Order: sequence, then structure tokens, then C-alpha cells
Amino acid sequence: MKYVIGIDLGTSAVKALLVTKTGEVVAQASEDCALSQPRPGYSEQNPDDWVAGTLAAIKGLLQSSGVNVQDIEGLSYSGQMHGLVLLDQNNRPLRPAILWNDTRTTPQTKEIIAKMGDQFIEITKNRPLEGFTLPKILWVKENEPDIFEQAKTFVLPKDYVRYQMTGQLNMELSDAAGTVLLDVEKKSWSQEICTTFDLPMSLCPPLVEATTMVGTITPEFARASGLDEATKVFGGGADNACGAIGAGIVRSDQAMCSIGTSGVILSYEPTATSAYHGQLHVFNHAVSNAFYSMGVTLAAGYSLSWLKKTFGPDESFNDFVGSASNSTIGARGLMFTPYIVGERTPYADAKIRGSFIGVDSNQNRADFVRAVLEGIIFSFKDILAIYETNGKNFKELISIGGGAKSELWLQIQADVFNKPVVRLASEQGPGLGAAMIAAVGLGWFADFEACADQFITRQKVYQPITQNVEKYQRLYEVYHQIYGQTKDLTQQLLAIQEAN
Repeated sequence: MKYVIGIDLGTSAVKALLVTKTGEVVAQASEDCALSQPRPGYSEQNPDDWVAGTLAAIKGLLQSSGVNVQDIEGLSYSGQMHGLVLLDQNNRPLRPAILWNDTRTTPQTKEIIAKMGDQFIEITKNRPLEGFTLPKILWVKENEPDIFEQAKTFVLPKDYVRYQMTGQLNMELSDAAGTVLLDVEKKSWSQEICTTFDLPMSLCPPLVEATTMVGTITPEFARASGLDEATKVFGGGADNACGAIGAGIVRSDQAMCSIGTSGVILSYEPTATSAYHGQLHVFNHAVSNAFYSMGVTLAAGYSLSWLKKTFGPDESFNDFVGSASNSTIGARGLMFTPYIVGERTPYADAKIRGSFIGVDSNQNRADFVRAVLEGIIFSFKDILAIYETNGKNFKELISIGGGAKSELWLQIQADVFNKPVVRLASEQGPGLGAAMIAAVGLGWFADFEACADQFITRQKVYQPITQNVEKYQRLYEVYHQIYGQTKDLTQQLLAIQEAN
């Protein structure tokens, strides 16, 4: 039996999957990663913690599986996007990594638009947002000039881990697109952007494709982990690209609905379209010569986690979510907007905050849980509306992540979207996508479609219920007005809070 390993470097943990040629996950292991938030709006991690976590997860995987390491032919990665890892001349981190959910860079995003405007969107296919990497680089340049002067290059989280495992320093293309320093159509670093912001092109590392074999395991990492030095290592992909591959989104008539800490609606794109005018992100795919578009709800699963931590800390997650079944469609008049850390799509607004609307004395905790579940899915419907305005009509959505673990929540998705929603038999998300990159890179399959046919099995399709669809459409018409009605009030509250 031959195997591949998929390594999923997330924000909260590193996960490793051991997968056979038939797509069976025979072992998995994970290791938590610490998060530092030294100031409000700051979010950082120590890059070497990712390496230590990956090492521990691989060791756990090998120990629990007992496989012959010489039968593990290759491995690849899925990585949290946008995190800035600045390296010195010895390729050592100069400071903690600034993560995707760090919001300190609002002035830098405004600077980018002021200097480049629509030209920036034409090159990168994206608006500059706080979460992206370029604003982080500009923030360090402006606020930590001594550190910036020492920087030889930068990489993203998974690329740093891959460097520590192989000794080869480069950046993979689907992740590089999320830096917004990349000319997405040309698949090369943008000289125009670097020149505009006085950044040396030498700061940008060599680019590789997801399925490119970048090297093998170093003797040092092999000794520490137990892996064989001959194990082939492939470029990997951005977590959303890998999540799409792991869900079988390899055609343009499908979309993925992913609920993790953040939430994503993602679609395969055969070309680097500018049709969305920056409303949706458009990035290079881990599938060679393809692209994907996506909209993001910043606090999807995080909204539910916050509610549970606050009002049900001792309850199991399944029981807490399941309690929403004691409520009704519309949560007895209660509605929630999941803007508790700001929002990205369709409102690129770091200052907006969430709301409960319609609170009355007849409601109970189950109604609040239901309102949060529904509010998250309404936020996804905002994203789908952008696709529909641009002529995309998906025949179905594949649901992965936390939203695929609840029958109730899956039915809410089908009813709000008015589309069939598919639950997969084994939903491993980005980790499986990383394993599939290794499998295709090794030549086990001719392409990702053939790999998906072997690796991915559907378990159940949730069909929209007509009477529920009608009720949710009326509720969504109310939901869609809340942002505009609360934006100014939120800014006033934040100003008072900051003044105190």
C-alpha cells in the first residue's frame, strides 16, 4: 500500500492526514498552535510554532498508523492565507507572523487605493483589504523600519514550514495571489506594485505551482519526524483552494460553502475574470492554469463559537447547535448579523459590528442559537447574490466545515440558498485537498477531476423545502437592510469606546 500525507496548517492547529491511493484516510493527528493578540486588532503567531506543531502532528500520525515510512511517497500542504513571515538574510523570522485576521492595516489599505485605484484591482483582481499581505508589509515598513531594513524576503505560513522541511525557499502560486502583490493573469510578481510602494522585487521569493515537486525531506527533519528522506514534497495550496479541491469543486457550475472560523462561498473560474470588480476575491487556483473566486464572512463559525463560549460553555457543541431545533424559522422574530469582527463580503468594513434585531421577552436561548445559525447563512446569501448578478447560477453547493456537521444547519442552507446542498461522506476539507495535490503531483492521477472521482464520495443531498424557501426569502429581505441601518450607529459606539 502506498500513501500520501496532507498537512493542513490552520490558525488554531496543524492537522496531518495519511491517505491511501483510493482516498481512504487511514490516520490523522493534530497539534494546537498558540495565538497572540498583543493589542486590539492584532493577531500574530510564532512561525517556529507551526514547524513544531507540524513535526508533532507527523510523529503522531506515524506512531498511530504504524505504516512503513518508505511507503509514504509524497506530502503536500494547505496553509492559512495572507500571514506575513519576514525573513532575514539567514532565512530566520524577524518578527512574529502577522495573520490573516489582523486588522491593524486600515491606513495602508487606504494608501494603496489612493495611489493605484482601479489599476490595482485590474492587476490583482482584488481590493486591498486589511487581511492581505501587502498592507502588512507596508505597515512594517512604516512602523518597524529597523526590522524592514533587515528583511531579505518574505513567505507565507505553509511556505515557511515547507522551507524548514526541505531547505527550499519559494512561494506557491495560489497562496501568492492572496498577497495582492501578484499579477494574477500573468502569474508573476507585479513590478508596477513594487515600484509604486518602493519595494524591491528581490523581496518576493521564487514562485512554484501547487503540484510542483520542490524537494525532499532534509536529513535533519527526517531524523526528527521519522519520515524517509526520499519523501517527495509538493508546493501545496492556499487553504481555500485546497478546501475546494478536497470538496471536489473542479467545475464552474459548482460552489463550496465552507464554515470554519471564517466562512467562504467559493467557485471554480476557468479565467482570471475582472467581472466582480473587486467585490469577490479572484485568486490563482491550486489547479494549474485555473482560478477561483470567493466571498468571505469574517466571523462565520466564530460567531457561533462566541455565542457558545458566552452562553453554553459547559455544553457539547452538538447539543448547543441542536438546541436551535426548539426554535422556529426566523427564531421567533430574532435576527443576527455576524459582523462581530468586521466584515469582508459584500461590505469591506473593518469597523462594522454585529447586531441582534427583534429581541423580545418571549424568546429564549434556543432562539438566539437559531438566529446565529440563520444569520451566518444569510451572510452567505449576500455573497451568492453577487454571483447571480454576474450571471452565475450554481446547480448545487457542497457544504464543508462546521456547517456540514448539523442536519438542521444543512437544511437551513438549502432553504436559504434555494439550492441543493451536498454533504460529503468523509469531509476532511483542506487537509484532503493537500493530500490530493500530492497524489496528482506524484502522477497517481492525470488531473484533479480524476482524483476527485476516486477520493470524494457524496453522502446526502439536502433539497430546499418550498414553504421554508418562501419564509426565508422574506426574512432575507429584512436582513439585507441591517448593514445600512446600523453602520453609522456602530461607528458612533466605537468612537465612544475608543475615547474611553
